[in-house]
Amino acid sequence: MKEIRVKNISIGKGHPLTIISGPCVIENENMTLQTAERLRTMTQNLPVQLVFKSSYKKANRTSLAGFSGIEFTEALRILQRVREQFDIPILTDIHTELEAPVVAEVVDILQIPAFLCRQTDLLIAAGRTGEVVNIKKGQFLFPGDMAKAAEKVAGTGNDQILLTERGTTFGYHNLVVDMRGLVIMSRIGYPVVFDATHSVQLPGGDGDASSGQPEFILPLARAALATGAVNAVFMEVHPDPPNALSDAKSQLALADFPAVLEQLIEIYTVSQKLEGK
Repeated sequence: MKEIRVKNISIGKGHPLTIISGPCVIENENMTLQTAERLRTMTQNLPVQLVFKSSYKKANRTSLAGFSGIEFTEALRILQRVREQFDIPILTDIHTELEAPVVAEVVDILQIPAFLCRQTDLLIAAGRTGEVVNIKKGQFLFPGDMAKAAEKVAGTGNDQILLTERGTTFGYHNLVVDMRGLVIMSRIGYPVVFDATHSVQLPGGDGDASSGQPEFILPLARAALATGAVNAVFMEVHPDPPNALSDAKSQLALADFPAVLEQLIEIYTVSQKLEGK
């Protein structure tokens, strides 16, 4: 499996569990900085590697009235401040090829949203920045087909790639995670990330917004790590999920993060030992 280097951490087999976490979208500077500080404090003495995640924009909203983010340059300034103040890698989504080089100046990992994972120009633009590229598997895609998405990035000479599972469309307003898919994606040769919070979404389930089943975040994350195919877990967290401006019903409460993390570390440690036998 390819080892991915980002800032001061390495993601892949033989390295500590990576946790990609933060609020779904930047709502304001204070909440973003406070969440980043708490995440760093919660993880700094544990055998985990923290990547901070927050979107400067949510381009895919159920309704036109849905909150999509604050002003672009202000959101990037906040992400840059988190990166500099807390010295942790930053991940955020991009949505167009024109955004890629601008955002790459501020963050360490460019994320390709699931619905855009087949967009050739976007993948090539992300690859050309030289930054790590995290490609989310489309809800409509066979896991093995992610090899083609990865090839588009690697074709630029950039093989610093992560592949993320976030559930597959399963009828109306529902997603399902097929644990076989994690193993299939790992065979492509890049580290696999499991998105534990978007996988519990019920897309469009609230009419004007997505609903969710956060009670399944921990069970799914535990199951994903037990496959031995996953090296990172993506979990959006918020200090007050019911009042979050985006994905209010699928984010993990920040106060619950330490207890969840404790279990994930234990399972990851065992699964990696078994993989090594």
